[in-house]
Amino acid sequence: MLTLSIFRHAKAAAGDTATKDFDRPLAESGHAAAPLMGAYLANEGLKPDLVLSSPALRTRETCTAAFKALQTPPEIRFEQVLYLASPKTLIGRLRRTAPSIRHVMVVGHNPGLQALALDLIASAPPKMLADLGTKLPTAGLVVLRLDIAGWTEIGPATASLDRFVTPRMLAA
Repeated sequence: MLTLSIFRHAKAAAGDTATKDFDRPLAESGHAAAPLMGAYLANEGLKPDLVLSSPALRTRETCTAAFKALQTPPEIRFEQVLYLASPKTLIGRLRRTAPSIRHVMVVGHNPGLQALALDLIASAPPKMLADLGTKLPTAGLVVLRLDIAGWTEIGPATASLDRFVTPRMLAA
């Protein structure tokens, strides 16, 4: 059984004409949400073996803030191809993951992450699936369980939705 966690970056500051989208930092609310989600990961024992992340500033800041809660940070690979990546690009990258890696987390952007999750899900609690289908908010976390032998087999309808957690859910 493999685990794929999909973690959308925390809330970014509003864009302006002087700042490229790639260079937008986290907003104040993003700086609060990322550690909250990191604490959830730590409390639930959801430490990934490998993190594949977009190199955009907001994703790097999300990783830094979230993974402080883990006793030892996971290996993080910031890869340009993951910036605003499509589901097809994300699946292609995941298929190149070493067989020894059992839990991968992808940190990135919508709409690619939400579409990836929805493409992969074969089974899910109906309410959870409906909520995810409506929106994957900033700092939202999707945990998928894949009953496949290796990452080369990942594709549409190969996962079950284990969790869908948002900062708002944790704060409630």
